[in-house]
Amino acid sequence: MSPGWLGLAHDDPFGVHNLPYGVFVAGCVIRVGVRVGDLVLNVSGLESQGLLDAHGTFETADSLNPFLAEGRPLWTAVRSRLVELLTDEAHRKDVEPLLFPLDRVHPQLPVRIGDYVDFYSSEEHATNLGKLFRPGQPPLLPNWKHLPIGYHGRAGTVVVSGTDVVRPSGQRKPPDADAPVHGPSQRLDIEAEVGFVVGPGSDPGVPLSTKDFADHVFGVVLVNDWSARDIQAWEYQPLGPFLGKSFATSVSPWVVPLDALSAARVVAPPQDPPVLPYLADDRTGYDIRLEVRWNGTLVSRPPFAGLYWTPAQQLAHLTANGAWVNPGDLYASGTVSGARRDQAGSFIELTWGGAEPVRLADGGSRRFLEDGDTVTITATAPGADGRVVGFGEVTGRILPAGAGPG
Repeated sequence: MSPGWLGLAHDDPFGVHNLPYGVFVAGCVIRVGVRVGDLVLNVSGLESQGLLDAHGTFETADSLNPFLAEGRPLWTAVRSRLVELLTDEAHRKDVEPLLFPLDRVHPQLPVRIGDYVDFYSSEEHATNLGKLFRPGQPPLLPNWKHLPIGYHGRAGTVVVSGTDVVRPSGQRKPPDADAPVHGPSQRLDIEAEVGFVVGPGSDPGVPLSTKDFADHVFGVVLVNDWSARDIQAWEYQPLGPFLGKSFATSVSPWVVPLDALSAARVVAPPQDPPVLPYLADDRTGYDIRLEVRWNGTLVSRPPFAGLYWTPAQQLAHLTANGAWVNPGDLYASGTVSGARRDQAGSFIELTWGGAEPVRLADGGSRRFLEDGDTVTITATAPGADGRVVGFGEVTGRILPAGAGPG
């Protein structure tokens, strides 16, 4: 694939082989855009000028939802046209005025999220948390290898990367206390995850199968499911996560299309025991390589390719009871962790419950997040012809309990 008249380097992770979609503000106007290199192409402008036909889904849109609802035939046609516009010199004079420097725009939440589901699909992460939360018991509960465990999250507190996160308060029971107390979380944590953005909706009462994944999922974002471990540990039995999770979930602003990830497809780990027929799939995973930085220090490299439950299985399971999905819905993988400590996707694993502090490059050490800390999650995946596909970043800074947004 030609790098086009933009002159991008072959190894640019945001070349025309990627073309992730987002929503941005420039000049007080909200537009749909596509990132290419360190620029953002105003595709709303392309459509309004007749250079692109997206069935009117870009021209006046303030989210990707209308485009997502159209489905794969339009996604494919628009992608092909964008590549043509960015590689054929004949289009340069029309397209160039619609390019904005990345540092001059303000990314927004790319989709209106009606529903958010978070899974628990890493065997390593589930095993580690089982050991930490239920010492002396089998780390995996009996159902874990029979279905993708998940919880229905709070869509209204999903925020775009760069949004500050206020330390949550809640009820918790310290180990040495006879009764619970209420106050700011003392064990604030992250969860490095990969999220999947739904395209066309499904019909009420009609489950999707694992084979429906490519037609009902448009693309991928990075997710940080901030977690208050002390609140979570006290509240989660018997009904699971609630206030320990619902205060904030951060997502990256650029949605990488599945079409950009064809070279990143890998075979997911084998499953034993065999799953029920509705969860049977072709075991397609994605070689997405995450990196987690704590106040600028690289502390972990979680490998998404090792997840036990695939994205297709997650989609099939969340609709298995007849629940339906709508354009813009988001479901996330759950924390991505590998077998090594430096592959942990959460700080409770990285510090083993706070018992083994992490040393940062500034000389300080951390057990859990402190006020003022910043966490940034990035990721890449293999692209065609030796290229790399970039996902941008999801970043957030912790503000003190009770503080207003910064």
